[in-house]
Amino acid sequence: MDDRFQHIVSILPDKPGVYQFIDSYGNIIYVGKAKNLRKRVSSYFVKNQSGKTTVMLKRAADLKHIVVDNESDALLLENNLIKRHQPRYNILLKDDKTFPWICIKKESFPRVFSTRNTIKDGSNYYGPYTSGLMVKILLDLIRQLYKPRSCTLNLTVENISSGKFKACLEYHIGNCRAPCIGLQSEQDYIENIQQIKDILKGNISTVIDHLKQLMINYSKNLRFEEAQAIKDKIEILSRFRSRSSVVSATIKNVDVFAMSQDIDRTYINYLKVVDGAVIQAFTLDLKSRVEEDKESLLGFAITEIRQRLSSDSPEIILPFKPDIMFGNLKYTIPKKGEKLKLLELAERNAVYYKLEQRKKQEEQPPKDRTGKNLEKLKSDLHMAELPQHIECFDNSNIMGDNPVAACVVFKNGKPSRKDYRHFNIKSVKGPDDFSSMEEIVFRRYKRVLEEKQSLPQLVIIDGGKGQLSSSVKSLKKLDLLERITIIGIAKKLEEIFFPGDTVPLYLDKNSVSLKIIQQLRNEAHRFGINFHRNKRSSEMTKSDLDMIKGIGPKTKETLLRKIGSPEKIKKIPVEELIKIIGKQKAYILTNYFKK
Repeated sequence: MDDRFQHIVSILPDKPGVYQFIDSYGNIIYVGKAKNLRKRVSSYFVKNQSGKTTVMLKRAADLKHIVVDNESDALLLENNLIKRHQPRYNILLKDDKTFPWICIKKESFPRVFSTRNTIKDGSNYYGPYTSGLMVKILLDLIRQLYKPRSCTLNLTVENISSGKFKACLEYHIGNCRAPCIGLQSEQDYIENIQQIKDILKGNISTVIDHLKQLMINYSKNLRFEEAQAIKDKIEILSRFRSRSSVVSATIKNVDVFAMSQDIDRTYINYLKVVDGAVIQAFTLDLKSRVEEDKESLLGFAITEIRQRLSSDSPEIILPFKPDIMFGNLKYTIPKKGEKLKLLELAERNAVYYKLEQRKKQEEQPPKDRTGKNLEKLKSDLHMAELPQHIECFDNSNIMGDNPVAACVVFKNGKPSRKDYRHFNIKSVKGPDDFSSMEEIVFRRYKRVLEEKQSLPQLVIIDGGKGQLSSSVKSLKKLDLLERITIIGIAKKLEEIFFPGDTVPLYLDKNSVSLKIIQQLRNEAHRFGINFHRNKRSSEMTKSDLDMIKGIGPKTKETLLRKIGSPEKIKKIPVEELIKIIGKQKAYILTNYFKK
């Protein structure tokens, strides 16, 4: 056994838990779970490992562990730690941001709409759906049945009761029941939302049963028009249910998982079956970076998919037992019957998905010039990832006045102008570039983390060691320094500085890497200068006209439109001013300028 870990392994408990391999820089490079921590970790050192695992062990400098109460807790903790730290040698989850979800927004009178971005704000998300057509069919059904609002008005009780809003066109053409003007109560709206949630979960039978009872009650109370409206809804729902892929009349609520593997990829297909119908299908794409057994991969995928899709099915159908199982779930490995047919369907889906991915890779064109340039930049800066997303920061001020900053974003080697950002410096007084850079880098990535946006692979700071050190402080506060490559570029000699390195890197003046960095730096400078110029111009105008008592915004607008700059207004005769803004305001203006 490696001397570095012999003592650590000897004191590991015979308990379930999670272990972490740490490199010499303090980064977590691998997270694993174990029924028995001592046995599992010892196995790394008593038998021959695959090439990737051997490399990982050579890079490991330390080992930490967390003991938990049971195997299920170990599985959940492993899943959460992998998603949080994204260790280099763990399973890589392929991003599913391109798939659409249906969102029920957390707000008064919730909206229902499709989105490709999930935000943790308490809203309910259903999906992801691999078919955009299915999303459209579901939303059309919901709008036809319940007519939820599509506007973004703040429908609080106070706003509605005060008559703040008016009914819009959607109400007049029958697409909304106008809760904004009180024509639909919040209780009625929330009942509809609950039924929508049941439909999206696949519980259509529950909704139909509820509507049938409601229809009977309306009929008993001689409310025949309302009973007929409910009957129409039941017919629409019944037709929709009949179009679903019914696979069994007896299977009520199960999750089905099947696996297909390629060289270094594992595809886990998931089917959600409710009331005998497949209501959702999804394939998880896993990339293995070290050797993982299929039981461990299946266990990870089950945890990830059920957490992601908020599944509450009490039974799981699968081809073999995972390494760790939850005690509150029933695990079924079918040998015959309808459950076996369901498993075979999921296996075919996994195989088809694998073949599709293989075909896409074969048809993919060779890397273009941009790809080669980014590969060169990655190599020159000794980066672990291809810098497809780069951000560059620049400060701008004149003797400390109107300090601003700019952030420009390049994606796949091209400017992504919709992602550019301006910053007004808030916490720094006077010309302090270092503190200003620390502030804007912190604000930028604090918001990126809060909104769950993608992080750049490379951050460029326009400045030398001082600006770079200030930026590094902010990344450390946000625990991002190990996840992002950050460099500074000093203007005089175009020196490239890395955090902690006293000696700069000099790139060839004609190298494509330096040109990419210079392009970003120059674009950030241009963007920042324009913003600073506009702000300075605005401040100058404000200092001349906005300080004059009796001259309001409309008068100021008239003067600037008809005369021009404040300097021209100072020189114009009082007679001309009287014609433009009247006698009283003209004298106020001339008296102010005389003083």
